[in-house]
Amino acid sequence: MVILGAGESGVGAALLGKLKGFDVFVSDEGTIQSLYKKELEQHAIEYEEGKHTEERILAADLVVKSPGIGDKNELVKKIRAKRIELISEIELGYRYKGKSKIIAITGSNGKSTTTALIYHICETAGLSCALVGNIGYSFAKQVAEDPKDIYVAEISSFQLDDVNSFRPDIAILTNITEDHLDRYEYKFENYVKSKFRITENQTGEDVFIYNLDDKVIEKYINQFSIKSNTLPFTMNKPLPQGAYLMNANVHLKWKLEEMIMNVADFAIKGKHNRYNTMAAGLTALVMDIRKEYIREAVQTFASLEHRMEPVATIRGIEFINDSKATNVNSTWYALESMEKPTILILGGVDKGNDYSSIKELVKEKVKAIICMGVDNRKIHEAFGNEVELIVNTNNAKDAVQSAFHFANKGDVVLLSPACASFDLFKNYEDRGNQFKQAVKEL
Repeated sequence: MVILGAGESGVGAALLGKLKGFDVFVSDEGTIQSLYKKELEQHAIEYEEGKHTEERILAADLVVKSPGIGDKNELVKKIRAKRIELISEIELGYRYKGKSKIIAITGSNGKSTTTALIYHICETAGLSCALVGNIGYSFAKQVAEDPKDIYVAEISSFQLDDVNSFRPDIAILTNITEDHLDRYEYKFENYVKSKFRITENQTGEDVFIYNLDDKVIEKYINQFSIKSNTLPFTMNKPLPQGAYLMNANVHLKWKLEEMIMNVADFAIKGKHNRYNTMAAGLTALVMDIRKEYIREAVQTFASLEHRMEPVATIRGIEFINDSKATNVNSTWYALESMEKPTILILGGVDKGNDYSSIKELVKEKVKAIICMGVDNRKIHEAFGNEVELIVNTNNAKDAVQSAFHFANKGDVVLLSPACASFDLFKNYEDRGNQFKQAVKEL
């Protein structure tokens, strides 16, 4: 077995492969982090870094590739040409999970919050569960080192691209918006297909929970032959089965069970979090978790770091870190939940962003935009007529100080960049942490 990439998922796959008796070789074109190198050495797993030894890789029976390596990669093309089985770490973990159940969550936005909330409900109910996948721990590593009865897995389209038999007991699709199109030949349909692969192997015993209000899901859902029990959630109308919002109450219905919760009791606020809570609540109902545990978990759930995370209130000005908003749709959700005049920090690596969808919200709620990126032209072009004040900065400290300067008591400073972070930061976590540090230094 050859593992391409020695990050969290690659090393997890290597540990599981070794445990299951494979002859494992790990190959990483870049530099392997010392933490991961140490793990490989501790388990006597052979590895190379800074190169790929092709003849050795092309002699493998099975290749597990990191989600970060795309199909356009020359080595991947050669592996496929030789018809060597190529899978993702999620697929490998699935093959050895035993009788454990899998709840898998995907979507362009909201999947991290939904995943974390489902995990919190399972933990509140005292179940044997683990948080794995795109958020938290490698699925394969969890299976190898500390197996659980339930795996709550956040799964990206990149991970779904390389599954064969992966079959979640409960699959959740939060929404689909244009993202990562560079990996899908700039064809939106390819990205949509990738997301729907989460349902591909499901049977009549499984459940598929999806957002009925999402225009893209509504348009494409009938193009896929979904064999599982479909459970929609919506804010627009009552449903015989699924979840819906009526008079500030969320109704959850599954078979003969019904549960009602008031949105005022939800720990996480905003329209988008009502959707996330509906998806998580339905999942819990399907799993037969007692209603008092669901209620308690929904009331005690703390928001994720870098996702609408309150940082501090200084001189009556509130600072919110939403660094995880790496696309325009995420920023739309953040702005939609703002109830005070907002100073918005935007910018970074633009993935072909179309800002028109947030123009109305910006006009209505934003009093100033602070750009934080190397190239801010598109932001100026998009919002020059909507906002009187647009300022350029090129680091988190300057952005925070500028925002503080323009803010008045009762305002919010919102970091919700709508862009990737790689121009000025290592990743969105680094961006969020630098923002928080700059706020602390005010």
